[in-house]
Amino acid sequence: MEFQENIPLAPLTTLGVGGPARFFLEALDEATVRRGIEFANERKLPLFVLGGGSNLVVSDAGFPGLVLKIAIAGIETHENNGTVTFTAGAGEEWDKFVAFTVGKNCAGIECLSGIPGSVGGTPVQNVGAYGQEVSQTILSTQALNLQDLKLHEISREQCGFEYRTSRFNTSERGQWIILRVSYELTPNGAPGIRYADLQKHFAGWSMPPTLHETRQAVRHIRARKAMLIQPGDEDCKSAGSFFKNPVLSAEAYADVTKRASARGFEVPSYPALDAQRKVSAAWLVEHSGFSKGFAMGRASISRKHALALVNRGDATAADILALKDSIQQRVEEIWGIHLEPEPVMVGF
Repeated sequence: MEFQENIPLAPLTTLGVGGPARFFLEALDEATVRRGIEFANERKLPLFVLGGGSNLVVSDAGFPGLVLKIAIAGIETHENNGTVTFTAGAGEEWDKFVAFTVGKNCAGIECLSGIPGSVGGTPVQNVGAYGQEVSQTILSTQALNLQDLKLHEISREQCGFEYRTSRFNTSERGQWIILRVSYELTPNGAPGIRYADLQKHFAGWSMPPTLHETRQAVRHIRARKAMLIQPGDEDCKSAGSFFKNPVLSAEAYADVTKRASARGFEVPSYPALDAQRKVSAAWLVEHSGFSKGFAMGRASISRKHALALVNRGDATAADILALKDSIQQRVEEIWGIHLEPEPVMVGF
């Protein structure tokens, strides 16, 4: 266990922007996590818990307290009543964990292949893609409460999952450090082929795809959209999707469709959350004058995905946020919708 000082944070994020951490500690086990908390409390320092750095924008000033990187590893497997439970350390790389479960021929998270980051971040944001969300398979999380410093087992129902949210990033943001996550998967289960891009990919196949073939297809589709981290592809230097797909009430949805109709457009959407409608944030961005590849100084929109704001090499956090602000302002002016950012903002 070693506390370090003034450690650059930009290299620890997929976006690659931001200043240094005043103090930094990598925790390989629960005891080190507790020591980090004690260190921050003793010195009255703000604490930030870092995972894989994939859904993050760090300010140019850095972080004035302790950045605690969770690097707890290990995967345990238990069979029970026709399901298999995989319990993974929060520091496990997410895509490698998905590959491990697919290799065991267990279904449930194969469509979440290729998502950057670590296991510990998945319940926080209720990570989802291509027709699956982790809330569908998470059995429980083991999390340390920063108020009572006790380890709690939090069931799926207690996590408060909703679209891209949980209790961990809403009502109880900053109160928990996730150490392990348990997922309940289906052995020999069929892959989820509900998403249009996947259905198109497998159209004409004489045999249903395997879990492995589905995983490879998802990674291929993500790579095509620069949403798969690949060395040398500057369109990958992003924080992933920067804006959430807005979920609208019936009234708000009627308003945006009316605005679209007046411009000769039809808004793509799909049913979500009871009587509400989920609208494509990418469509809103592109139909507000921001095409793929649009640049503003050293920050730009990915040439392959309208929701990814990318660092073209030497962008600052200020550059990224200036582009974000311009997009939000224009979308609100044209469509009456405020786009909510998806990444965590640190040090602002």
